[in-house]
Amino acid sequence: MPSRPTLCRHGDIISKRAPTRDANPKKNNPTRDANPQKNNPTRDANPQKNNPTRDANPQKDDPMRGKVALVTGGGSGIGRAAAVLFAHRGAGVAVADLDLGGGAETVAMIEAGGGRGRFFATDVTDEAGVEELVAATVGEFGKLDCAFNNAGITHPSRPFHELTLDQWNEMIVVNLTSVFLCMKHEIIQMLAQGDGGAIVNTASGAAIVPAPGQPHYTAAKRGVLGLTTHAADELNNQGIRVNSVCPGMIDTPMVASWRESSPEMAEAVIQHMPGRRLGQPEEVAEAAVWLCSDEARWVSGNTMVVDGGMICR
Repeated sequence: MPSRPTLCRHGDIISKRAPTRDANPKKNNPTRDANPQKNNPTRDANPQKNNPTRDANPQKDDPMRGKVALVTGGGSGIGRAAAVLFAHRGAGVAVADLDLGGGAETVAMIEAGGGRGRFFATDVTDEAGVEELVAATVGEFGKLDCAFNNAGITHPSRPFHELTLDQWNEMIVVNLTSVFLCMKHEIIQMLAQGDGGAIVNTASGAAIVPAPGQPHYTAAKRGVLGLTTHAADELNNQGIRVNSVCPGMIDTPMVASWRESSPEMAEAVIQHMPGRRLGQPEEVAEAAVWLCSDEARWVSGNTMVVDGGMICR
């Protein structure tokens, strides 16, 4: 059964074989070797090497093994895909979302794959709740190594002059202020641990090329890029890397909602997409998880666009 949700309130040298015989007669028998396991192509001295998903060094094939990841907006879409991938790569995963059913389902998917996850119902716009989320993650898993700040919303498209202040404020609070709050408390925890960490923030292709009818969304996501580069610069010598991903049009519930509210505009955008298709959440998750891994240890302050090349057009 899935875990019950927790509510957060507020070197070896090998020489070429010589054509002459050797003092060791076993070497002259091409079907024999000092190590008989070498003669069985399906066996090896290290049995883990025969499993393409495993290796003698688990960090090679499971680069997140032993790490702890926090994913906000993990109840669906990109966040869910990232949470599942983090777990598949060996990390313990704290899944945060306001959607109780979605968060629990994500954890069930993690556990079905043999991973470890825990859902925390959290409002990422509430600082006390975010602080408690980080504390609960550490309480459950013992530490925090990386975070994917992915929670966000969208609104129906409308002309700039028709945008209301309430719509502006909601967009900025959810898509920008929440990222600041999460980063703040994640950084506090990582600095306290003293062994660095990695943070990835979800921005958007709209942060580079404005989204039609979405001035407040464009502004919020552009702000996420600012937070990312500032933190990356400030924390550069403290072992904490900070990067962002900029997804294009991805097949998520949030994009589906926008397509329903603005069908003509959405269809026009999709017609200009590479291959005329939406990206998949897993395609963005791969980028985010890689940026959090030690394989990206020399990458910080980077904005990785994952949109199939759409903004190049």
